[in-house]
Amino acid sequence: MAVLTTLVFYLIATGLTYGFNGDSFELECPDECDCHYFRINWVTDCSETNLTEVPYDELSLSVYILDLNGNNITALKTFPSDIKMRRLQVANNRLTRLEREAFKGLEYLIDVDLSGNNISYVDPEAFLDSRGLLNVELQDNPITDVEGPFLISATLQYLDISNCNLSLINSQFFDNLTTLTTVDISNNPLKTIDSGVFDVLTSLETLKLNDCKLITISDTVFASLVNLKNLEVAGNYLTNTDWPEVLGKLVRLEYLNLRKSGLTYLSEDTFSNCTNLVTLILADNELRDLDVAATLGNSLNHLELLDLSNCKIQGPISGEAFANATRLKSLYLSGNPLFAPDLKEALAPLPKLERLFLSNCGLRNLPDTFNVFDNLQELDISHNPLVNVFTRLLAPLENLEYLNMGYSNLSYIGPDSFAKMTSMKKLVLSGNDLLSLEAGLFGNLTQLTTLELEFCGLKRPLNANAFFKNLTYMDLRQIRLGGNPLVIPPAGPLFPKQLSQVSMLDLSNCNITSLNADAFKNTVNITELNLSGNRLRSADGSLAFLERLQQLEMINLSNNNLTTIDPQQFSNNPKLHSLNLLGNPFICDCKIAEMWDWANMVKGNLDVLIGAKSAEKDIVLKGNKKKKHLYCHYNETQLRNMSLTINKTVPGRRPFVKPRELTFANRTWAKYVRESGCEPVVKILRPVALVAEFFDFNNSNHVSTGVVVLAFLALVLGFATLLMTVRLFRRYNTDDLNTETIRKAR
Repeated sequence: MAVLTTLVFYLIATGLTYGFNGDSFELECPDECDCHYFRINWVTDCSETNLTEVPYDELSLSVYILDLNGNNITALKTFPSDIKMRRLQVANNRLTRLEREAFKGLEYLIDVDLSGNNISYVDPEAFLDSRGLLNVELQDNPITDVEGPFLISATLQYLDISNCNLSLINSQFFDNLTTLTTVDISNNPLKTIDSGVFDVLTSLETLKLNDCKLITISDTVFASLVNLKNLEVAGNYLTNTDWPEVLGKLVRLEYLNLRKSGLTYLSEDTFSNCTNLVTLILADNELRDLDVAATLGNSLNHLELLDLSNCKIQGPISGEAFANATRLKSLYLSGNPLFAPDLKEALAPLPKLERLFLSNCGLRNLPDTFNVFDNLQELDISHNPLVNVFTRLLAPLENLEYLNMGYSNLSYIGPDSFAKMTSMKKLVLSGNDLLSLEAGLFGNLTQLTTLELEFCGLKRPLNANAFFKNLTYMDLRQIRLGGNPLVIPPAGPLFPKQLSQVSMLDLSNCNITSLNADAFKNTVNITELNLSGNRLRSADGSLAFLERLQQLEMINLSNNNLTTIDPQQFSNNPKLHSLNLLGNPFICDCKIAEMWDWANMVKGNLDVLIGAKSAEKDIVLKGNKKKKHLYCHYNETQLRNMSLTINKTVPGRRPFVKPRELTFANRTWAKYVRESGCEPVVKILRPVALVAEFFDFNNSNHVSTGVVVLAFLALVLGFATLLMTVRLFRRYNTDDLNTETIRKAR
């Protein structure tokens, strides 16, 4: 009876599931792909599967999103008729042309991503059938200069053709794309843009022309862009541009980025018509003689963010500089020579300021008007020769959440410096020669989340005296102490109980030779630990401190003095998913193979070992950047005795096709594991080795280890299922027989 009940419930649940979407629950899905529902939409994910062509015949007509990113597809053919696809992703393939036939009949298409291919030709009528098309991404393709209209679409709103090697945008380029609201043409060697190019784009709201090597742009190039709100022209050479004329018609402009655009002079009427400007970025231009007050004028009454970083402004900033920009919330003045008296007068009209950046301004004193900044949340005064004169001036900043005063020649910070800053969340004191920290210095910072004390000359880790006694700082999660010559105690915890909630700890380059087993007794919640650049050695118990860190997810042990390492040392760290061992002088022994097998089979992902294989970021298209790999080295005795071992085939290892001889000592871990002769010794691998031996995988056409494991598991599960089914039916028949016997007896 139990079997029948279970079967009925199963059929009911299955029927409900099948009928939920008005179609069969499992729609068509190509063999090489993963398919699933996202909300009520069918997603077919064929990304990174080495496809050379689209599996047209295996696609469901109800596919909503088709992801073909990262394959080797060279051409697109016509998709099945009546397909209801909305989004098509074919980025980072090998397409060379975009033909109309490829998109014929795709009436429901809304988004298409073709970025990162080798497309040189685009048929203007490619998307003619896609009457609801909104977004097209074609960035990072070597598109040949276009003569006439680029595309025909009556609905397209977003077009990205950045980094496409376009040297010319002709006057008809956008003629059939009049509904565009966002266009990105950045990173194309245009050099110049003539008038009339954007005339038809009257609905355009965002235009990006960054890093286009522009030397000149026509005075009337933006004249028709009456709805433009965001304009980016950073990274160009527009020294001789008539900005009042260029910007004159952009009355709705809210965001303007002119960073590093070769500006040397701005007239008083440059922004006179940009009355709605909220963000203005002028950073990294040589505006030595800039008159801030005259440039801002009376027009920029809505300005909230102004970035004048690294503009080499020579003259003093006058007291009237920001008099008409009283709504400013974020002001960036870093990298300009400033003086405290001038700054005091200039900042006076800005009581609403929330973020102020004064890094690297040569300040020896600070203005004593911080009491007017009731709303100030972020303050950066780093890299200034302030010595010890400023701490009392910062006391009124009770609402400050971020304070950076690193590298400011400080040798002493008074115990009451932060007493009133009870809202502080991130404090940066790095690069000051503090040597020690005063008692109670961080006592009132009960909301602190991040504390940075790198390169401060500290010899002791943080001690309880700097914090309130008997109080756990619940929000303090990140502590950075890298670059301090710490003296580690031979026994006991490094940190007080107040820091028990710390999850990220940086102790890199701290001259640490060993850590005792109780080093992190009071900080067991650490998930990320950086111990790189120290002098940790391989010895019994040298990594015993890991036993307490059961929440550990990432650890960096790179550039230490480790010569061997055992995966058993991480047996108490079940959540570990990133282990960095680069730059250690490992000796080639079977412990290397054990670590390899541990990552590959026990953790299920070789990427756990940083440098075990080439990461995506290591694939460099330009330049000769050296990839980072895990290495070990043989000694001379090993080199003499290894020639026979490397030609031995070990079950569970991929064999070499031809005999090999060792000629040099340094080996990547990947090569060593293959040639080592070390059998898999991790427990999970022993059955694999035995099965491999049974099937005799010495020939070149061997079955992969993964297949063997899956086959073995499938056999075990199948046998167990059969056995349980037989037992259940026997029980069912026995129950029926007993029932019949009882009935007859009555």
